Amino acid sequence: MIRIHFTAADFSRVRFSARPAPLQELNAAFLTMFHPAPRPDGALLFGRWRRRLLHALPAAAGPLGELVPAAVAPRFLDVFDDGLKDALDTVRTTRPDLVRSELERVYAHHTAPAPPWIRDLHRGEAGAWWLLCRAQHAAFETVLRPVWNAVQDLHRAEFTRHALTVAERGLGAALTELVPGSRMHDAVWEWEAPGGRDVELDGRGLLLLPTFHWTGRPLLADPPGGPLGLTYPAGPGLPPLPSGTDGTHDALAAVLGRTRLDILLLLAEQHTTGGLARRLGVSDATASAHTAALRGAGLITTVREGKSVRHRRTALGGLLVRQRTQRSGSA
Repeated sequence: MIRIHFTAADFSRVRFSARPAPLQELNAAFLTMFHPAPRPDGALLFGRWRRRLLHALPAAAGPLGELVPAAVAPRFLDVFDDGLKDALDTVRTTRPDLVRSELERVYAHHTAPAPPWIRDLHRGEAGAWWLLCRAQHAAFETVLRPVWNAVQDLHRAEFTRHALTVAERGLGAALTELVPGSRMHDAVWEWEAPGGRDVELDGRGLLLLPTFHWTGRPLLADPPGGPLGLTYPAGPGLPPLPSGTDGTHDALAAVLGRTRLDILLLLAEQHTTGGLARRLGVSDATASAHTAALRGAGLITTVREGKSVRHRRTALGGLLVRQRTQRSGSA
């Protein structure tokens, strides 16, 4: 059983990562490639993808496999920066004592001796750090760069889904929905998992990050001095294919619902609630309920003018409905 204990302050410090984290998504992809979560359709869904990437990985990425000799990675690889350069810099500036203790932990029960470069990393030698940085960069460029636009689109859609759940049903419901079978009881979020772990947040807060390359249990990262990080599988877990220019609105409709997506599209310009209702062919009450949910999620703003109210989408709402072909154009 995993139990995460919240204080009152922690509930106000739960946040959803605004953008995907390159190295954390890479960690999830490597778990799927080398230590996939058991599922009956795993070979069908992931087999071809796994074989293609294993064949494509350059020799420069090899050290990553040696750094994770089993399914457990050293904690200093859990980095939530949303830019690749910043993430690589964060890994490089890990405290030397944490690097040493984590390397000793992951190799404690490994029968084969650690490769020379791992021993050099344990001693903090610059050449070993250079090898690790090059390996992470090479792996990202091969595994994630071709699909990074799709990962960003999926992340925005998941961000919206979570925000709507918080707005409509509250934070507790939103958290338990992220981990099927979990429950919130007396300020403790818990779910069944092999082994047991109790984590006291003690005011540090919680950072939520979806991953689109992993279907197993949620992954906890407990970096020193930072919030607890929870990386959870989002959607069916099928690694995204290289993105084209079609289907963005269909994907968003699946998350928001068709009527709410239509409202966002209409609100490139201001509309009253009655005007939206007439354009959509729904009642004023239905339009009002949908705009309330979108406003609670931060996707639209509402201002009163006399006896009517006018709605317009926010920058976040515009970002979500902008098609890929319009990113440098006129959305």
